[in-house]
Amino acid sequence: MPDIHLHIERLILDGLPLERSQGPQVQAAVEAELSRLLTTSGIGAQFQAGGAVPSVRAPALQLADNSSSTQLGQQIAQSVYSGLGNSR
Repeated sequence: MPDIHLHIERLILDGLPLERSQGPQVQAAVEAELSRLLTTSGIGAQFQAGGAVPSVRAPALQLADNSSSTQLGQQIAQSVYSGLGNSR
C-alpha cells in the first residue's frame, strides 16, 4: 500500500451549531476517521499514482440534534472521503 499524505488546509462548516471549544474534538475525530477509512479501504484509483485536489465538494451531512463532536467529526470525514471519489 502506498503512503498517503492528506493535507486539509481549511474545513468550512456552515450552519452547524458548534462552539469554538468543540473544534479540537471535531478535528481529532475527522483525523482519526479519515485515517481509519484510508487504512481499511484505501484511496480511489484516480489517486493511486498521486495527485492533488484543490477542493473537495463533499456530500451534505445528516446530523441528529444530539450529535457529539466525535460523531460530527466521523460524519465529516466520511463525507470528505466520499467526496474524494470513494464509496463506503
